Amino acid sequence: MSNRKKQNVPLLPLRGMLVYPTMVLHIDVGRERSVFAVEHAIANDNYIMLASQKDTSVENPEEADLYQIGLLAYVKSLTELNNGTYRLHIEGIERAEWSNYEEADLYPVVDVVSIPDATKVDAETIALMRTLRPYFENYTKYSAKVSQETFDSIVTIEEPGRFADMIASHLPLKLSAKQEILEITDVKKRLEFLINKLHDEQAILKLERKINTRVKEAMERTQKEFYLREQMKAIQKELGDKDGKSIEVVELTRKIEEAGMPENVKRAAMSELDRYEKVHSASAESGVIRNYIDWLISLPWSDASKDQLDIKRSEEILNRDHEGLDSVKERILEYLAVRQLTNSLRGPILCLDGPPGVGKTSLARSIAESLGREFVRISLGGVRDESEIRGHRRTYVGAMPGRIIQGMKKAGKINPVFLLDEIDKMSNDFRGDPSSAMLEVLDPEQNSTFSDHYIEEPYDLSNVLFVATSNDLSSIPGPLRDRMEVISIPGYTELEKRSIAKNHLIPKQLKEHGLTKSQVRFNDEAIRNIVRYYTREAGVRGLEREIARICRRAAKQIVIGEKKSVTVSVNTLETLLGKRKHTYGQAETKNQIGVATGLAYTTVGGDTLQIEVSLSPGKGKLILTGKLGDVMKESAQTALSYVRSKAEDFHIDPNFHESSDIHIHVPEGAVPKDGPSAGVTIATALVSALTKRPIRREVGMTGEITLRGRVLPIGGVKEKSLSAHRAGLTTIILPIANERDIEDIPESVRSELTFKLVSDAEEVLAYALEEVAK
Repeated sequence: MSNRKKQNVPLLPLRGMLVYPTMVLHIDVGRERSVFAVEHAIANDNYIMLASQKDTSVENPEEADLYQIGLLAYVKSLTELNNGTYRLHIEGIERAEWSNYEEADLYPVVDVVSIPDATKVDAETIALMRTLRPYFENYTKYSAKVSQETFDSIVTIEEPGRFADMIASHLPLKLSAKQEILEITDVKKRLEFLINKLHDEQAILKLERKINTRVKEAMERTQKEFYLREQMKAIQKELGDKDGKSIEVVELTRKIEEAGMPENVKRAAMSELDRYEKVHSASAESGVIRNYIDWLISLPWSDASKDQLDIKRSEEILNRDHEGLDSVKERILEYLAVRQLTNSLRGPILCLDGPPGVGKTSLARSIAESLGREFVRISLGGVRDESEIRGHRRTYVGAMPGRIIQGMKKAGKINPVFLLDEIDKMSNDFRGDPSSAMLEVLDPEQNSTFSDHYIEEPYDLSNVLFVATSNDLSSIPGPLRDRMEVISIPGYTELEKRSIAKNHLIPKQLKEHGLTKSQVRFNDEAIRNIVRYYTREAGVRGLEREIARICRRAAKQIVIGEKKSVTVSVNTLETLLGKRKHTYGQAETKNQIGVATGLAYTTVGGDTLQIEVSLSPGKGKLILTGKLGDVMKESAQTALSYVRSKAEDFHIDPNFHESSDIHIHVPEGAVPKDGPSAGVTIATALVSALTKRPIRREVGMTGEITLRGRVLPIGGVKEKSLSAHRAGLTTIILPIANERDIEDIPESVRSELTFKLVSDAEEVLAYALEEVAK
């Protein structure tokens, strides 16, 4: 049927399919135009032109929607089906190209020109057929879409064009690729095209087979686990556990996936979850495992607060909440500045050291606010068990993580401001040394892998900004103190206390007692007198208590109708607070013999000590009272030896020790006292008692002496100077080596004090003792 031409052949558009020559198949026809076209073909010569649609979504294709080359087919029969469609039984005749598209009687007709195969059978054609045959054979092995009977019937075909068409009809190609094959009239090119396609298809099939094998294995494993879970659920149900743990395990699995754990921790959690699923819920071990999994899930592993690196804002917050404390504020602002430049600085380990009530804890809270971080606090006072820090091992009943991990759970972020309150109050006993456990927490080189005995897996603390507080640095072990950057917070000056009271304490107490500024008014003189005569402390805690006391009494007067408002003035202060508790002014009212004013550093800040020396007939016995420590006892012995060695220079009888007992007393007798700075004070009191020369009442002194009379440097100059200022002293005698510490004293205090720098005890005596007529 070469170069056959036919006119007015009905055109049947095919949606999503294509027919090759010599193929016999059934086609279901549902569109009305298509049914009319088939009926017209049967009514005439049974020939119909088949053309595939380019776009399968087009419901009523026009001329441009169809491929130009299709297949001329012969309609064998048409059968109506129950669903209203028709089944067409056709046989493909040959390739053909249609033209002159026209609509006639509700269906399209075209003119058709057949396209015969353009290649004769030669050696090259046979070689191509032999090459294509094994490719097709391999394809049928990997693919289950071609049966063995079909393969056998195809490989026996001798005609090259038909051989190629039959293979193409059984390949899973896209419609565009099938159309491309249909349009290749050169049989050799058609065979080469199929060889290339089958080569690619084989590679894809091999990969699919591999993937299917893996999927099958995974499915089998999943089905096995599902089967075992169902069995376990049935067993648990029989034992009384109605729902089993399947729902709970699924929920825990989801939480573990969402917790953001490192891979090693995630593996440990999934392993424990697997154990939990297998243990009966009535077992004690089930609760232990579940508690452990809950801890792992609830800890922050990757969720961090975003630092608010705005130095001006941070400075405003620190200045708003705290008066003074310039060195602390400066250190925090430096940290923020470096963090803003590098964005990767590890959190520093700060230790705020100072007496109670100076605002160490509230300062740490302000640091957290200025950074925009979470704040968490743990108190270490009285902690003496290492497990409080590192946690208990899970083998113990009631085991829990340590306070560090508990604090991280409470914070919910990996980079909180973590306050270790009262770090100097930790002690140790047979249960371990918690301060040694803190070494890993506070070491920037180690805390990225902190190990808690309960959690067992390493936990990263390197992003935490640790802030510790202490009252006495000397009680912190050296290795632990070495890991912290110590910032000293001394006591407040009177001016700072008045400002704190006015701007912070009074508004706070008024709010807590339900009062307004119009109901209770404090004038400046009254605030000054409260500071001077009702408190004597380094911090402001006692000051706040006195203000609260005034607010309570004012609230009572207002509630019972006694007064509508209360004005706190100098005149009403004694009515509200009672008699004055302290005297303000000179430590002594007059110059006295044998009484020297010493300056001491205590855990509550600086303080003044009156050291008294009296002589009585005896045999040179040295009596020490006042609950003195070993260091002060040795200072007294040293001072006595120094005075005896210099007796003639001071115009003292060299044999005074043979006829007199010496009694050195430091009031108050019930308060323990110790420290290496009382030497010059004891020596001055001794010389005063022996020479009958009074000591200047306005002079305070501090320093240790040697047997040769050298004055040694001491610490706590700032705190001691503040205490001297509070006591009304005007002159302070300091070791010359402490000259550098004078700059640390607030200007408001420094300007009212005179500092005498000495290197020898004779200089101390020259400043402290009153001149007498020769």
